[in-house]
Amino acid sequence: MRHRMRGRKLGRNASHRKAMFRNMAVSLIKTVRIDEEAENAPKVSGRITTTVQKAKELRPFIEKLITVAKKAQPHIENAAQYATSAEKNSSEWKTWRESEQWNQWNQALAPALSYRRRAFAELRDNEAVDILFNELAERFAERNGGYTRVVRLATVRLGDAGAQAIIEFVGERDRVKPTRRSETLGSAATEEATEEAPADEEAPAEETVETESEAAADEAPATEAEASEGETAEAEEEKKEE
Repeated sequence: MRHRMRGRKLGRNASHRKAMFRNMAVSLIKTVRIDEEAENAPKVSGRITTTVQKAKELRPFIEKLITVAKKAQPHIENAAQYATSAEKNSSEWKTWRESEQWNQWNQALAPALSYRRRAFAELRDNEAVDILFNELAERFAERNGGYTRVVRLATVRLGDAGAQAIIEFVGERDRVKPTRRSETLGSAATEEATEEAPADEEAPAEETVETESEAAADEAPATEAEASEGETAEAEEEKKEE
């Protein structure tokens, strides 16, 4: 039983798996910089195609490297205030090299250099480390985890019909979640209700006006009938007296 044995073996021993993930991580990182003049230049930046199982195992490997690069950014920014823009081996640079400012720059940059060496120990590629610290770390500076995604492909691999997937960096070609039709209809109904609300509130006032006018009309005939009855009674009394 494989209790407490995390991860897939993928039919390889430990050293072979480590080398495979190293090569895949370097390939994925290098696709961020596309050289269009190269013979085998990738068509889409920040993306490689592999099997589903390899993509799932590569994802934590590459995301830990991005986290290491992000941890080095504060130290690099802190060391920038002690740096010099003079050309190396010039008289001004030599003066800065022997000053106290260089010691402060060296101490501030030491943790970032340690993180860079850790990343190089995993990748063994200077260009990939440079892209990792200069581009990907700045790109995901405001993002806490989840730097990559795995998307399954419908086509299988030729030869063994293995399930394929793409693993790519997030931030580009992100899908926008579509809104449901019921939600849009519900929002439209609420907007119409809010717009018609003042008209509904004014409606009872009109009804009250109408009811008052009807009541006045009903009262008017009653007064006329009472007046006519009074006149007839007076006429009858006069006839009796005669």
